[in-house]
Amino acid sequence: MNPMDVKQQIMEALNFRHACKEFDPARKIADGDFDLILDAARLSPSSFGFEPWKFLVVQNGDLREKIRTVSWGAQGQLPTASHFVVLLARKAADVRYDAPYLKRIMEEVQKSPAEAIVARMERVKGFQENDFRLTDERALFDWACKQTYIALGDMLTVAALLGIDSCPIEGFNREQLEAVLSQAGVLDGAHFGVACMAAFGYRAHAPVRAKTRRGIAEVAEWIK
Repeated sequence: MNPMDVKQQIMEALNFRHACKEFDPARKIADGDFDLILDAARLSPSSFGFEPWKFLVVQNGDLREKIRTVSWGAQGQLPTASHFVVLLARKAADVRYDAPYLKRIMEEVQKSPAEAIVARMERVKGFQENDFRLTDERALFDWACKQTYIALGDMLTVAALLGIDSCPIEGFNREQLEAVLSQAGVLDGAHFGVACMAAFGYRAHAPVRAKTRRGIAEVAEWIK
């Protein structure tokens, strides 16, 4: 494909994407397309490559309704979205430098040799304790959440490239939502907490106004 065509396609997708509040319930995303959106999340970058996330694709109507009762920002999306995702981030038990989960990632996923793992864990310890001061449970969870938002961004962009609408959602009571998910047996609260949510589908209505953003000169500064 011509590079200029690629650039145009990207810009069209970025301008197409908006926070869709209501979807056409009759239109469903093809399995292959949603698999690609999930792969975009799976292949997203993360600090040290530790992948501190999990994605719950909630298609069960009863559970969606329970989520809706504690999610003021998803009232229109939950009943109408083709696919609804709760993005989980790992807690301190899994992302502290000496966590068994991190060691497993280095051994089984990254295939690092034993001596490299020891050195890397020391580097992560220094990063967490000295560079970023990630020394308490909330700070470590927030660190994992920030990385999960990278995966969220990739999901939204890939969806837009496929002509699929989406809406990132933070409008919920985290404690109540986690209670709903725990009671449903889909959240292990010792290891995961909710970072954010996202709805996907096809818009029921055109956006009421064109996308508005600040100009590039206001948001980017070149240091030469």
